[in-house]
Amino acid sequence: MHIHILGICGTFMGGLAVLAKEAGHKVTGCDANVYPPMSTQLQAQGIELIEGFGPEQIALQPDLFVVGNVVSRGNPLMEEILNRGLPYTSGPQWIGEHILQGKWVLAVAGTHGKTTTSSMLAWILEDAGYGPGFLIGGVPMNFGISARLSATPGSAASDFFVIEADEYDTAFFDKRSKFVHYHAKTAVLNNLEYDHADIFPDLAAIETQFHHLVRTVPGVGRLIVNGREASLGRVLERGCWSDAEYFGNPEKGGWDLIEHDDGGFDVLFNREKQGTVNWTLTGEHNRLNALAAIAAARHVGVPVVQAIASLAAFENVKRRMEIRGVVNNMTVYDDFAHHPTAIATTVGGLRAKVKDARILAVLEPRSNTMKLGTMKDALPGSLAEADVVFGYGAKGNGKEALGWNLGEALAPLGKKAQAFDELNALVQAVSAVAQPGDHILIMSNGGFGGVHQKILDALSR
Repeated sequence: MHIHILGICGTFMGGLAVLAKEAGHKVTGCDANVYPPMSTQLQAQGIELIEGFGPEQIALQPDLFVVGNVVSRGNPLMEEILNRGLPYTSGPQWIGEHILQGKWVLAVAGTHGKTTTSSMLAWILEDAGYGPGFLIGGVPMNFGISARLSATPGSAASDFFVIEADEYDTAFFDKRSKFVHYHAKTAVLNNLEYDHADIFPDLAAIETQFHHLVRTVPGVGRLIVNGREASLGRVLERGCWSDAEYFGNPEKGGWDLIEHDDGGFDVLFNREKQGTVNWTLTGEHNRLNALAAIAAARHVGVPVVQAIASLAAFENVKRRMEIRGVVNNMTVYDDFAHHPTAIATTVGGLRAKVKDARILAVLEPRSNTMKLGTMKDALPGSLAEADVVFGYGAKGNGKEALGWNLGEALAPLGKKAQAFDELNALVQAVSAVAQPGDHILIMSNGGFGGVHQKILDALSR
């Protein structure tokens, strides 16, 4: 089959392209922004990329057009597809029908931690010899790739597939969440907060989508549920047709932990110790992610002791507290955090690691939810544990400016916070304040104009 992918340079659609090529399909694609690193990754796979959405791409005559959710009505290529009555489908539906069919799907859903937990789970299965396929919205450093069909290219694909299960909508013609297409047998419900203000009016609307996910899990399947989340409790009250195991709340039984001073932790199941995870990751959120991954792996037969041992060799995910460089004893980190809860847990995890050392938080609030200002009042509280805060309003790097005043939003933090709308001014301000021993934590769900290297260069000068 020849598929032509609209919006191929997104993380999900780029992963889909890799899987389709590995499965033996001819793959071409187009996007408005064809540039590295995704463009080079796809071209290395022998996938032809076209800049833009010109209607002349109809001449490729693919068997099927696979449409990403970046595409909307008015897109010239999509309009031509519709006018001619040509066959098309969404990315999640194509994955569900052509890649996941017949597999034991382990899907990781939640507002936060999907990428990290999916990466942990894939690594546990890999280390246990399952050789899983996976599609993850980041690059797990244990693998160096975000998607694969088989552990060994050209060999038979594994019966197991780990997928990051996003609640964002599927396509302009399918407003269900992506994850309803995956038909998971093991489903992790990691947490559930309000997010994606551009498509969901309130938390209840997202809970409804999670209810739809629960409805797709078979009776022989299992839900791995964060027992601390009242929102997930409400989801399950609407109906649950599968076995459910809870984590993080001893009152609900199931999985819990006892933290050690060195960041490791004991794993408990029904209050009985199963073993100790010894690793270098920080933050309670990562410990809870690990519990979810251990529980999910157990459902497919991985012994808990094996899963615990595997986590000791887990190398985390790119852009999750990734150290980008150290200059004159000043450490620069890159993190994907963009929701206030994720920002708070990221800063808190670093604080637990560095103790009394100074943390300089550098934040670009650029998600759709942040641009709408829905979460702006929660920003000061999420950054409270940082010593100095630098906010960036995205005006100087080609991105649309925020529709609200970042300086005003950060005002409750007092003199320790500054806001900028010009990237070079931000870099100069950070380098002027930084001193040996500082930890500079950069948080954004985008490229942030290459600010990480700009700050490292400025510090070296």
